[in-house]
Amino acid sequence: MNNKAVLSRIDQFIEANSDAIFRHIARLVAINSVEEAPAENAPFGPGPKKALDEALAICSELGLDTRNCENKIGYASLGGDGEKYLATITHVDVVPAGPGWIADPFTMRDREGYILGRGVIDDKGPSVICMYALKFLKEEGISLRYPIRALFGANEETGMKDVEHYLANYPAPLFCFSPDADFPLICGEKGIWHGRMSALTKAENIVSISGGVAPNAVPSLCEAVVKAGENALQSTEDVEASFDGELWHLTAHGISGHASHPEGTKNAIGVMLQYLLDNAVPSEAEKPFLQAALLVHKATDGSAAGIAAVSEGFTPLTVVSGMIGMEDGVIWQSLDSRYVPSTSGEEILSKLRSGFEGAAEVICTRDAAPFYKSPECPEIKACMDAYCTVTGEKAEPFTIGGGTYARDFPNAVGFGPEYEGRERPAFVGSMHGAEEGASKAELLQSLKIYILSLLNLEEVDF
Repeated sequence: MNNKAVLSRIDQFIEANSDAIFRHIARLVAINSVEEAPAENAPFGPGPKKALDEALAICSELGLDTRNCENKIGYASLGGDGEKYLATITHVDVVPAGPGWIADPFTMRDREGYILGRGVIDDKGPSVICMYALKFLKEEGISLRYPIRALFGANEETGMKDVEHYLANYPAPLFCFSPDADFPLICGEKGIWHGRMSALTKAENIVSISGGVAPNAVPSLCEAVVKAGENALQSTEDVEASFDGELWHLTAHGISGHASHPEGTKNAIGVMLQYLLDNAVPSEAEKPFLQAALLVHKATDGSAAGIAAVSEGFTPLTVVSGMIGMEDGVIWQSLDSRYVPSTSGEEILSKLRSGFEGAAEVICTRDAAPFYKSPECPEIKACMDAYCTVTGEKAEPFTIGGGTYARDFPNAVGFGPEYEGRERPAFVGSMHGAEEGASKAELLQSLKIYILSLLNLEEVDF
């Protein structure tokens, strides 16, 4: 089958299956698959387990062989179960819905060429697209040089223990791509450093404070209950203030988004910290921590916190706080830095501890080093050739600040299906944000790109 004939057959397949594709995405979106406490046969909680079961059930309905890998990850396979195989990897767990939705986040909606719902783009929509890529190859009776697996993780958002388990117990693929990123192709990812800073003393005037739904999501809401003494706190454009006769109740509003893309967001935690300090709410004992915590929000490039760094081929380091809370009277704030090869997780921790000395205790909770693959690799060229053939673009691979499954595999890249910076209608939200949305046309085009990529990869000598 020549290239023109293949593209024609793919187009026919997409036209015949598009309605079913979106019905299957809706089935996955309907499951709240946020990580919870482990349960029987559900290491990441009932939600992720249910979503993984549903994903494998859909694959079985499509005529694909499936395997559940101890309820941590699973896959559909084509061409047998040999140890030398190609793979795609997506995930069926999601971040919490958070505030700001205008309808149920777990009921997929269709509006003006877009689907809306938690997980439609991160990563349940792409999961279904990968299922249908295998369905096409099966229906066409394509002879496979390498078997292909569509892997479905259940713990990507909160630790990637799914992949850790898989690679410890199953052979790694020769090459895999992760449709949990942007087109054209991601050949490198920044390091991911997660930490927590905690106050050295217990809170006094701040009775409670909470904000954020996940460490890797810029929060749109932060709430606090405070003692303000003789201060008469006023509402502002971003902070609502009300008094119950004894305590002040404050609600700060921001603009949510992914921690790796803080541009255009407004962190509600930073809004709250600034408001508290501007209105002299903290006691003298509370001030040092709040002032230190605010430095994280002053500049998302890390310059205010003293950890700024740049490297060729990467955008500058970023740092945000996704969550704030109080434990046993002590205020803490999470930290999420996407760092470049010119620095390290150890250096970030050292600089923060030095800069916040006397104000906060800082610990590291996760450190994943950056990675980079040459765009000249045959497998990357195979994927890029497919992308350029389908889109007509002359595109080049690039690097990102996000973290995909690609960093955990010996040979992998991030590969679509989003387009960073592409204009969207105002009603379409971002991944990890409210009203998360995905273009139906772009998802279907990604299916075409992925099918052609897998066919190209079958020709690569690994």
